[in-house]
Amino acid sequence: MRTWLITGSSSGLGRALAAAVLKRGDNVVLAARTPADVDDLGSEYPETTLVQKLDVTDSEQILATVSAAVARFGAVDVLVNNAGYGYRAAVEEGDDDVRRLFDTHVFGSVALIKAVLPQMRARRSGTIVSVSSVGTQLTPAGSGYYVAAKAAVEALTGSLRKELLPLGIHAMTVEPGAFRTDFSGRSLSQSVRALPDYAETAGLRRKENDSSSGTQPGDPAKAALVILAAVDAATPPPLLALGSDAIFARRKAMEATTATLELWQEMSMHTDVDSEA
Repeated sequence: MRTWLITGSSSGLGRALAAAVLKRGDNVVLAARTPADVDDLGSEYPETTLVQKLDVTDSEQILATVSAAVARFGAVDVLVNNAGYGYRAAVEEGDDDVRRLFDTHVFGSVALIKAVLPQMRARRSGTIVSVSSVGTQLTPAGSGYYVAAKAAVEALTGSLRKELLPLGIHAMTVEPGAFRTDFSGRSLSQSVRALPDYAETAGLRRKENDSSSGTQPGDPAKAALVILAAVDAATPPPLLALGSDAIFARRKAMEATTATLELWQEMSMHTDVDSEA
């Protein structure tokens, strides 16, 4: 039996994953900014849940949550950094909320990783799952700050994986496509100002112009089962793309990058010290 600590477990992919983990009999620390939102799961699985109030930008709450998890279940075997929200704005329109966005997605994830790693290193086992977004490949207009935060999480997790593998600990990135969650609804914020010059680019993705909520192709319950299978694998994948749209976007991005490399390869290679100009 493993113990999972899942941030942002009150809705969307985090809640679906928590429900799947509990259904199969593992322990789950249900970490949410509003604990009442997960009380139903706690009541349904009283022996295997621990409900904790957690804002991932609060370092004291992070330490308290990890300490409570270890005290209750003995260890944290799997950390899932899932807490987060969307933010839309043209780069020029970005406001003070951008700092909180990075505090949540990047520095909150880092703080949780640092909090669980000492006991994982002591046991020489554990798994850290970082939830990113296929937006890191699509880089859509209007989502620059959000995908920049997620790209930082992906890069950090890639390095973390190399650091931890010799210690028997795994780190993996989950890159979902569009799923039927609250991401494009309640969990989406945006800049206060909208400049007219960006109306046909970033402006098209503002909340008032986005009708995608509830029509996304991805099923969070199915995604949860795939994440479970990946964590259970002898060697979890470095990157787990979720959804047909995520696979397609990844492949298109790889093809575009390869084409650009080939186009500029000859000139680029001439920058080596020993190359012929």
